[in-house]
Amino acid sequence: MIIFPAIDLKGGQCVRLAEGDMNRATVYADDPAAQAALFRAAGATHLHVVDLDGAFAGDSRNAAGVTAALSGFGGGKVQVGGGIRTAAHVEAWLAAGVWRVVMGTAALDNPDLVKGLAADHPGRIVVAVDARDGLVATRGWADVSTLPVADLARRFEDAGVAAVLFTDVGRDGLLKGVNVEATVALAAQTSLPVIASGGVASIADIHALVGKPGIEGVITGRALYDGRLDLAEAIAVAQ
Repeated sequence: MIIFPAIDLKGGQCVRLAEGDMNRATVYADDPAAQAALFRAAGATHLHVVDLDGAFAGDSRNAAGVTAALSGFGGGKVQVGGGIRTAAHVEAWLAAGVWRVVMGTAALDNPDLVKGLAADHPGRIVVAVDARDGLVATRGWADVSTLPVADLARRFEDAGVAAVLFTDVGRDGLLKGVNVEATVALAAQTSLPVIASGGVASIADIHALVGKPGIEGVITGRALYDGRLDLAEAIAVAQ
């Protein structure tokens, strides 16, 4: 299982939000490159970077911060999301050396675009399936649809999509613990690998997810920044 330390960018700074609320942001670092380098030095091989401003605006707002994190991670694999809703956005980030591009709002609003990009770039597109009470949330989690998360995930099976990134918005940034039950249930309902996100509080969450069928990895942010989770230990458990 892959451990993805997270860098969420707001105004060029590394922050964490509570339940996806931009007004409830805690700033943890001012230098994305330095933060990425710290994660790399701790043994991380993968990094998850989100342009939070871009997720709400629908286009790139923290490109410099993402590029800095990419550089600071020193050759590791970086997946990037937040406001990536056009083919041009995807092509630009892949050309810049990003390993995978995460698409959420576009997956709901324009599934044919996402399927086409996944076909053109097999294994490079991740579909973000973000949930409030089991329903898909989009546009930086500001809007909630009527579509169950499993239904969205199944639309992209056999399309060349690398994985589904599942976030329980109600737990994100709150250290309540991963919604293991919902994550495992989603993995059972789709043939796509699932990346868990939202609520990681301690090493217990890593133990709870490792070895579960269909779970490719887990994203963790605030628990690392707060010192509640040791990255090297989490990687060791995951392996």
